[in-house]
Formats: sequence, structure tokens, C-alpha cells
Amino acid sequence: MEPTNTEAPEYFHKVVDCQWACPAHTPVPEYIRLIAEGRYADAYMINWKSNVFPGILGRTCDRPCEPACRRGRVEAEPVAICRLKRVAADNKTDITGRLPPETKTRNGKRIALVGAGPASLTVARDLAPLGYELTLIDADPRPGGMIRSQIPRFRLPEAVIDEEVGYITGLGMTLRQGERVDSLKALMDEGYDAIFVGSGAPRGRELELPGRQEAKANIHIGIDWLSSVSFGHVDKIGKRVIVLGGGNTAMDCCRTSRRLGGEDVKVIVRSGFEEMKASPWEKEDAMHEDIPILNFLVPKEFTHDHGKLTGVMFEKVAASYDDKGRRSLAPTGEPDVHIECDDVLVAVGQENAFPWIERDIGLEFDKWDMPVVSALTMGSTHPKVFFGGDSAFGPKNIIWAVAHGHEAAVSIHKLLIGEDPADRPAPGVSLVSQKMGIHEWSYDNDISNDLRNRVPLRDKAEALSNVRLEVELGFDRGVGYQEAQRCLNCDAETVFTTPLCIECDACVDICPVDCITFTENGEEADLRGRLKAPALNLTQDLYVSSILPTGRVMVKDEDVCLHCGLCAERCPTGAWDMRKFLLELTQAEGVNPPAERIAAE
Repeated sequence: MEPTNTEAPEYFHKVVDCQWACPAHTPVPEYIRLIAEGRYADAYMINWKSNVFPGILGRTCDRPCEPACRRGRVEAEPVAICRLKRVAADNKTDITGRLPPETKTRNGKRIALVGAGPASLTVARDLAPLGYELTLIDADPRPGGMIRSQIPRFRLPEAVIDEEVGYITGLGMTLRQGERVDSLKALMDEGYDAIFVGSGAPRGRELELPGRQEAKANIHIGIDWLSSVSFGHVDKIGKRVIVLGGGNTAMDCCRTSRRLGGEDVKVIVRSGFEEMKASPWEKEDAMHEDIPILNFLVPKEFTHDHGKLTGVMFEKVAASYDDKGRRSLAPTGEPDVHIECDDVLVAVGQENAFPWIERDIGLEFDKWDMPVVSALTMGSTHPKVFFGGDSAFGPKNIIWAVAHGHEAAVSIHKLLIGEDPADRPAPGVSLVSQKMGIHEWSYDNDISNDLRNRVPLRDKAEALSNVRLEVELGFDRGVGYQEAQRCLNCDAETVFTTPLCIECDACVDICPVDCITFTENGEEADLRGRLKAPALNLTQDLYVSSILPTGRVMVKDEDVCLHCGLCAERCPTGAWDMRKFLLELTQAEGVNPPAERIAAE
């Protein structure tokens, strides 16, 4: 293998598993250390720069960072990264003075943003300080998009939404709330220099079964029903409720039903429990509130008595797998099951709907009737139209919408200063030694086994009494500190300097996880099998040195390294060093037109 190029920005970025897994690439260990130091406002601002909504995401994020967390190599559960965001948000001091001021001088360029959800708000956050005249257009009466309309208040209080959305709208922009865009062509005729579409996936999938139309008064589309609850149009439901679907929307529907009068609420899915799309903690929360989840039942018919819903008929199925591991569901042959209910909530998925986009304006659509969008630039086939969030690639989650918004903002800015949006700016990278003495580091490198702390919950009876009463109480400062201490500081990288190595193998002897090996070089597959502990995770790289005096190379398995620093403490020559790696993706504010162009303008 060739020596590892540790100067490539993506090398150590990939080693910081949590940051690599985060779509917005938030520098997680950096802000967790600040929380441990009690510097909550500093931790909040690091989050605000990258993921834009720390208080919101600290309650609702799908947590792609946590399955990647290196703490999972030490014990069963990762650091509670998501809930630590909330610790920063809940305990920060006033940060308004640290936000960009409203720009009084405009640059003459006008941008329309369709939808006021997380993707559009991210674009607005990035571009408002640069002097663009921004107009957000949304059909709902208040900005926030699905954050406000589809996430129940018992998970996300209105005050948190108002605060963090307000930080963005306060940067200076025009809000056209309560206005639906019915024609993209008409919007383009208003003379905007660029248009960003962040309209989400606003249509819940229908379930056309016998009885659907006859009993329609008590059969509701999940996301529409949640919106009606959020905006105060619905405040009750029948005592017996069936929720069809196994995703996070279904979990929100069933838990909301319990708070609006549902006494016998069931979630019913066609898949197995482990195959449900809902996050594990979402399922746990539903079951904690006495909501059973019934599996392998496929709805066949909505039963009714002269138009009054009486229940749902289900067919029993079982899963089988072919030789390639592909699953199929087949009827078991058992009698159908009829489950009585007063209301049904259909939460079997969401779809994009673009009836308002004409097909003759230069926008290409694919076979699924989705716009053709570049994953690199978020641009469409029309040079002035960009997409992000659910409207770009289908339903995902808030953090993906934020990531799309950052990329689209860079593209729009580059387009409007006359540069190629496909020419992406390089990230900012630093790698700084943490040595404070011969055997001391500037960070806590303890790797003791500390079990994950549990977020305290409001008493169940009290929580179920009010649909707007937040269930999770969050970590207090003390528990937040304890949880922050579980972080293994994966951004403190072990950096090897070949000329300083005397091949004493002291680092090999002291390594607690046997991730360092000195051996003859070879092809990667061969090397992985000859290490002191075989490197089985092919998604994480091997760190390979250049040739040492004996002809051997140093090989380190980055997958299992705990960043404890014992190799650097033990090394007699300083060949090993612990260096803090920090990567920040360049946002629109870091993209500047050439000086001569500014002067000319």
C-alpha cells in the first residue's frame, strides 16, 4: 500500500466518525468539549454555523451521528450527541449579539425561496448577510415548514421554533406567508435572479382500499392530520384509533392520538418490528405510552356501517427471504383479522407534488416525476432554479435539508457572482498538536466505561394530558457534563512521523485495542489479515507509513483506535503525536468574487 496522505482533508474527516456521518458535517467533538467546559454559548454557535437549528435538532434529529459514534466500540451505546445539542441550546446565554447583523446595503440581486422550511431557511441564513434581497413564500401562516406543522409540540415546543426561526428571519428578508405558489413560471416572471425550491414532500400517500370513500370522514392522512393539530384545527379524536404505517410520522400520529382522547391506540404495520422505518427511540417512546405495535398485518378493507367507520380488516402475512437476502411477504393462510376502531390515521409514506411547476420552462423531470437535481450543486436543469430538502430527492429529515441548503447557497452565490457552481470550495482544515508536556494533553483522554445517561421524562399521566406539554425534560448541566465526558475526542488524531521512529514497538505493546502493527508492506487485503488484530471494517481506512529502516511499515487500523494517546505518551522519540483535527465546510460567506471584479463593480 502507498503511504497514507494525511494532508487530504477527507482522511481525518472520515476518522471523526460522527462528523463524517452528519450530513451537515458538524464538528461534534469540538462542541462537546465546550459543553464539558460550561461554554454553552460557544457550543451553540458552532452548531448554529453548521446545523442551523441546535435547539430544534437537539430534540428531533434522526441522529445519523450516533450509530457512527466510536464510543460504541467501547460499550453498547454511543454518546447522546443529539441531546447534548439541546444542553447547549437550553443553557446558552443571549447569543443575539453574536449573530450576523441585518444587512442594510443590498447587492442588487433578488432571490425567491419557495417554502419556509429548514432547507429554505438555511439558504436564507447563509445568503442574507451577503446583501441578497430574499423573499420567502409559504402557504402556512408562520415560517418553519414541516418543523412547525408536522412535529408535535410535545416533542418540540413552539417557543423553540419561534426562537431559532426568528434568528434567521431577523437577518432581514421579506416573508410572504399564507401565499401559495401556483406557477413557477409566474414566479420567474417576477424577475428573480435565482429561485430556490424547498417546498418539501407535502402529500401523504393515500391508501385506496374498499370502504375508503364510504368511511372517509374518519380516515385521515397522517401528515395532514398532524398539521391540523399543530395549527389548532383539530383537538380531539375517537377513543379507538388505528395508525397504519411504521415510520416516524406514524409514531407522531399515535402519540398525538393518545393526547387527544385516544384510549385504545394501535400501530399496525405490514413489516416486522425490526424492519420498521421509525427510529428505535421513537418506537420506544410509543410503547412507553402504552401503544402496542402489531406486525405482519396488511390492511385489506375499511369496514363501515352505512358510512360510519367500524374497523379495518387485515390479512396475516409472513416474511421470507431469497438466496440474495431480499424479503417478500406472503399470506400465511390464516383467517383475516378484523380490528375495530373509531378513526384511522394513514401514515404509509409521503410523496412530492409539483403540479405548480410547468413542464415547458426548461426543468427536466425523471420517470418518478421528480426534478432532475445535481447532488453536487443542488441545481436543476434550469440554470436559475435550485432545489433542496424533501423537494430535491424525496422525504428525508431536517439535517439533510440543512445540508442541502448550505450547498444550494454556495451554488446560488457562485452563480450570481459569475462563477461556476460546480467548482466547489475546499473546506477549511487545521491539524494542531495537543502536547502540553511530555505526557500531558490539552484534552481529557480517559476511556473508562461510562454508561449512557438517560434523558428524564415527564410523568406519563401528566404528559398524556396535554398535547403541547414537552415530554423530554433534557439533561441538566451536571448530567450534560457527565455525558460530554463519554466522548472519546475522535478529532484528536494520532499522527505518525516516520523519520522519528526507532521501531522499538513500545506503541504496539501499550495499545489497549491492538490497532498498531509493524509489518512488511503488501496489498490492502493481505495487510488487513496480517495485522495484530485483523482489520475487518472495510469502510474505514488503514493508516500506513512510508518505509522504515528495517523495511517494515507501521499500519494502524483507524476503525478501532480509541484516540487515547497512550501510543504518543509511551513513544520515546515523539514519532507519535496527538493533533486536533478541525474541518469546517466552506459556506457561501467564504466564497468571494475576485478582487478585480469587486473593484470593477
